[in-house]
Amino acid sequence: MTQQTSTDSTAQPAPDAPVVVERDGGVATVRFNRPDAMNSLGVATKEALLAALTEVAEDEDVRCVVLAGSGRAFCVGQDLREHVGMLQSGDESLWETVPKHYNPVVTLLATMNKPVVAALNGVAAGAGAAFAMAADFRVMVEGAGLNLAFAGIALSCDSGSSWWLPRLVGPARAKELLLLPRTVPAAECLELGLVTKVVAAEELEGAVRELAGQLAAGPTLAYGSIRRAVAFSAGHDLGASLANEAELMALTGASADHRAAVDAFLAKEKPVFTGR
Repeated sequence: MTQQTSTDSTAQPAPDAPVVVERDGGVATVRFNRPDAMNSLGVATKEALLAALTEVAEDEDVRCVVLAGSGRAFCVGQDLREHVGMLQSGDESLWETVPKHYNPVVTLLATMNKPVVAALNGVAAGAGAAFAMAADFRVMVEGAGLNLAFAGIALSCDSGSSWWLPRLVGPARAKELLLLPRTVPAAECLELGLVTKVVAAEELEGAVRELAGQLAAGPTLAYGSIRRAVAFSAGHDLGASLANEAELMALTGASADHRAAVDAFLAKEKPVFTGR
């Protein structure tokens, strides 16, 4: 289950919920809340994460989503203790988790009709790293890192890693990071384009709040349409991409935010967007 907190952005997560949702105006923070387990992904956490992301994606009052961790890690991927137990017991549901949990989570992160920011307070590994790559922006603290850890436990990659990495760093570097997994430090992540910004640990909350606030005050429908256009064009030819752009242009052209922007331009004022 997920736990709701108040609109006070300093509210503390409930101690027993694996994922919490914190709301502050138009910003919803979906936070992993298993700090003692480095926010690893057991079945309960994956189900709570999927429910939380579905909730904020469908909520029109939420205009920006932040995915964050608690404690010293962002998310280290699959809960290996649970994984080993399920392997030893012969639980076949173990191999259903990719289509049942990981794929829907990544799809929501990548395609919800509003921007997504990943606040990387510590290491992001395996599926945790892939979740971060599905966001539009990744703000990482100094001392954190990304690790595409799959091959280290003799597994293929999942959660869109094979899709995001080549687009961020190129096919050759992507295979290097996947076949020879290591923790890529923050400075190198920034150099490679894996993260948007690196900040000191004490600056993370303020930097994410400022970015998320800016996005939440913007034209939400336009932001969502742009991110969906980019995703669509990555897998389609020019003609199909142009047709998709035309549809999204008609959609956003009929929005209240577009009208507000035009009226503000004519009046030489700053537009106020409602996200619709």
